[in-house]
Amino acid sequence: MLREKVSADWLPRMLANLPAVLVDHAHLERKAATTALTLEKYRELFGYVRELNAIAIEELQHFNLVLDLLQKRGIHFGQPYPSPWIRSLMRAIRSGTCFQAIDHLICCALIEGRSCEKFQILAASDELRRTDAELAGFYASLVESEGNHYATYWLMAREIDEAEADRRLDFYLDLDAKLMREPHQFLILH
Repeated sequence: MLREKVSADWLPRMLANLPAVLVDHAHLERKAATTALTLEKYRELFGYVRELNAIAIEELQHFNLVLDLLQKRGIHFGQPYPSPWIRSLMRAIRSGTCFQAIDHLICCALIEGRSCEKFQILAASDELRRTDAELAGFYASLVESEGNHYATYWLMAREIDEAEADRRLDFYLDLDAKLMREPHQFLILH
């Protein structure tokens, strides 16, 4: 479904800077938990509060797992760096409750989908499996969860308005592809 692949230089940059990547990953899990709770503000999602709470709880569990890895490895939890990719996706969210909810859900779906993709790349990396099997296994353990979050958010958007969600997904896939081609120097997962 995604229209642009992860750049060839992404994996080597991540592997060369794993402490920074782990700090960024911790922040992403924390933000994912708060985002799931933020989605509960939309009237269109009142019927999904339990599902959104479950996602928030799972994201907080992942946050704690990453914090455990940081502590075990003597890496200090530091300052988050903004993702130009995520910021640009979120800036495209329209106003108006129904449209806003659909767009917000699609952004969340894409973020979770890209996380799933990138965690798969990390887990499958021969170099990471050879030099840090624990971390490769950790990323492999998160793939299914990220994929489930992607699907849940996408299905919620389609429940609000299937035709509009399909139309906006097309817009966001084009935007995602454009943004994926824009290089940045931050040592972040997205």
